[in-house]
Amino acid sequence: MLPPADAFLPELQFQTSRSSGPGGQNVNKVESRVELRFRLADSQLLSEEQKQTLLEKLASRLTLEGELLVVAQEDRSQLRNKETALLKFHQLLVKALHKPKARKPTKPSKGAVRKRLESKKKHGEKKANRGRVE
Repeated sequence: MLPPADAFLPELQFQTSRSSGPGGQNVNKVESRVELRFRLADSQLLSEEQKQTLLEKLASRLTLEGELLVVAQEDRSQLRNKETALLKFHQLLVKALHKPKARKPTKPSKGAVRKRLESKKKHGEKKANRGRVE
């Protein structure tokens, strides 16, 4: 079970920079882009098993120092970008830690098999009856 997104706040580092997104002249003076950094190895909220799973599944998203990096720059507001980054971060963890349900192989019932074979038989007879009439 994964804790809520706000439980991770003490373990997250936020860094701001100038955004390349919308904002006109405002873009040149306001730091609205938000970078969220999370050190997987140092987390107190995740179990060792969860950390290992995240290391495997999010390997391509980790920095060389083992930090998960999430960037948000869609909005003109730094606060909204921070909220977006938190949401992306939580969705990323939920998706990576999701375990798909094991598939149980099934067999068709005897009645379904019998019905299918009868249908095939009827269809075959119908085709066999086609042809020249003598």
